[in-house]
Amino acid sequence: MAWFKRDKKSIEQSTPPEERRVRTEGLWVKCESCRTIVFRKDLEANLYVCPKCQFHFKMNAKHRLEMLLDGRWTEHDAGMTSTDPLKFVDTKPYAARLKEAKKKLGMNDAVITAEGQLSGRPVVMCAMEFGFIGGSMGAVVGEKVTRGIELSIETRQPFIAISCSGGARMMEGTISLMQLAKVSAALARLDHEKLPYISVLTDPTTGGVTASFAMLGDLNIGEPGARGDTLEIGWMGTQFARGKELKSFIASSLDLLLS
Repeated sequence: MAWFKRDKKSIEQSTPPEERRVRTEGLWVKCESCRTIVFRKDLEANLYVCPKCQFHFKMNAKHRLEMLLDGRWTEHDAGMTSTDPLKFVDTKPYAARLKEAKKKLGMNDAVITAEGQLSGRPVVMCAMEFGFIGGSMGAVVGEKVTRGIELSIETRQPFIAISCSGGARMMEGTISLMQLAKVSAALARLDHEKLPYISVLTDPTTGGVTASFAMLGDLNIGEPGARGDTLEIGWMGTQFARGKELKSFIASSLDLLLS
């Protein structure tokens, strides 16, 4: 009955079907500005700047720290987390938002405080994470930035803040607004100690973060195209630095401020 069934065995496939397909998802990225398709590895090698139009892609906090700091760095206050003091609920409970963001990003709140070296010079750096509830500043973010400034004073190191935020975290109400004054007061102490503070403004930097520490730097550096509250950041004497220029620009600025 060979007409109705195969006598010979089919060729055995040792590779599972899902691995026989060519996977291209995630290998290419479209530039939001010029719409050019860019190979992801080329984009990463160019520090997330479009090689054609120089558009700056968004970067997460860890990538920022890896880009600017030399080799290894030490994270401080990583275990701090919000207690949801108001038991706030809008379209979903604030506690659920926190849990979701922690699971997705593997961090406890919207800022990383790191101690390391930038071009051989010891620094303390705070990098904000927009992916964590819009990089908003609540009690934990305000406390971690303040502690970072206090660490700078204690160790006599320059302080650098990389802002990427939608502003104060309204789910924490007045507590979030109190952080503006607390961080600003800590920066006043840093200034009294004659230690430099460089503020790097990325897209976006708005609201209570702009109104407090983001615009109080001895030098404010804005990425090209970074947006503020009502317009692109280009006011109050902000300097611009692109991709690979940023690290060397910060290093030379620290040399100038400390001379």
